[in-house]
Amino acid sequence: MAESQHRSRRGRQAEAERNDRRVLDAAREVFAAHGADATVAEIAERAGVGMGSLYRRYGSKSDLLRQLCMQAMEETIQAAEAALAAPDAWTGLSDYVHACVAQGSGALAPLAGSLETTPEMWETSRRGRRLLEQVVARAHSEGVLRSGVTALDVAWLVEFFGRRGPAAPGTEDEAIRRRLLAISLDGLRNRDAGPLPGPAPSAQHYERRWQTGPRTS
Repeated sequence: MAESQHRSRRGRQAEAERNDRRVLDAAREVFAAHGADATVAEIAERAGVGMGSLYRRYGSKSDLLRQLCMQAMEETIQAAEAALAAPDAWTGLSDYVHACVAQGSGALAPLAGSLETTPEMWETSRRGRRLLEQVVARAHSEGVLRSGVTALDVAWLVEFFGRRGPAAPGTEDEAIRRRLLAISLDGLRNRDAGPLPGPAPSAQHYERRWQTGPRTS
């Protein structure tokens, strides 16, 4: 009897984890398509779960958004750690960009300023950027990255390519995205190119979008 109950609990836990993943994947797709005004009902419908199940897991739309942002940041951290473990700096940097774009983390950019951020979110975000800075510094030290390129340049590149969310495998959209991403990555290589225009993006500008309340210049 005890073994049967244990299997039952594991089964329920596995089902809850699958539902949670479906909800988060659906939320990323819905917000990519409709922005911060997307409704929880749209997310539940896309995920194929009931509203009751969704609200039992997440007490509010804001809670869901914060969890979605945390998941995206944790995925970029994993990608950065893998990049630092790659056999060479260019492979690591290229794999990082491809992984982050494939995850579609840029689709969450329209949420900036629409929800209250937590200290945990800020710390996770900055940890991810510190790791990306190490990835970029390694590429510069090995002489494979164009002079002047910063970690925030790479972060903005990832965001721009990922704004529409993950592209469905095998589709023309995915093929176009991969082609344009390859062209962009080629532009990051250290060759005899002229200086980059304008100043490098700043951390203050990057973070300011996510601050709620009155904005300062």
